[in-house]
Amino acid sequence: MEFTTEPFDLDEAPAHAVVAREVIQAAELDAVDVGPFGNTAEGGADEVLTAVDSLLRQALASGATRVSLQVNVIGEDPR
Repeated sequence: MEFTTEPFDLDEAPAHAVVAREVIQAAELDAVDVGPFGNTAEGGADEVLTAVDSLLRQALASGATRVSLQVNVIGEDPR
């Protein structure tokens, strides 16, 4: 998955961005990469969906006015 929260603040990370990153870093995911303009995480479907639920709820409760989220499903090679 890949996500960003808004509104942006180039001087200091807003509370919603900090909370979103903390949620993702604490989740039971396989890989997490946080950056100033986007964050990515990988994991199993259940773990990602649980993290997305918490991310959305907590980021919005912390002042996010928009959360952009992309989830890609990568299946196993059918061969």
